[in-house]
Amino acid sequence: MEAFLVSTGAVALGEIGDKTQLLALLLAAKFQRPVPIILGILVATLVNHALAGAVGTAIAGWLGPGTLRWLIGLSFIAMAAWMLIPDKIDDDEATPQRFGVFGTTVIAFFIAEMGDKTQIATVALAARYADLGAVVAGTTLGMMLANVPAVLLGHKAASRLPVKLVHGIAAVIFAVLGVLTLAM
Repeated sequence: MEAFLVSTGAVALGEIGDKTQLLALLLAAKFQRPVPIILGILVATLVNHALAGAVGTAIAGWLGPGTLRWLIGLSFIAMAAWMLIPDKIDDDEATPQRFGVFGTTVIAFFIAEMGDKTQIATVALAARYADLGAVVAGTTLGMMLANVPAVLLGHKAASRLPVKLVHGIAAVIFAVLGVLTLAM
C-alpha cells in the first residue's frame, strides 16, 4: 500500500503545472470533449508508466542493493531539484487531428511523457518498491488526479493554483524520499 500511496502523491503533486497538464488544458480548450480526452490520458499514462515501471524493475534486478539505494536516493533528490524548474509545453508537441480526439490525446500524452518528470519518477519508484503494479497504479492515479480537473475545469481553475507552492511541496516530498532512501 505504501508504494501505491507514495506513487500517487508524488506524481499528483509533481504533475501540477507540468507540460502534460498544460497539454490537457490545451486539448480541453481545443476539442471541448472531456470524455475522450480523459480516456486518452488514461491509456497513454498506463502504457507509458507500465514501460517506465518495467525499466525501474529491471534496473533494480541488475544492480546490487547498495548501488541501487544510492542511485534511487540520488534520483529522488535530483527529482526534488527538477520539481523547482517551471515546465512549459513545447509548440512542437502538437499532433495531427486525423487521429480524432482520443487518438490525438493518446499520442500527444505518450510523447509528452517521454523523459518527463513523472516518467522518471515512475522508473525510480518502481526501482524503489517491489510492487510494480502498485507503483504503476499509483502513478497513473496521480496523473489522473492532476489532469482530469484540468480537463474538466479548464484554464481558470489551473491558473488559480499556487503552482510554485505545489512544486515546492512536491520537491520536499522527493527530497525526503531521497534522504530516507540513502539513510536506510
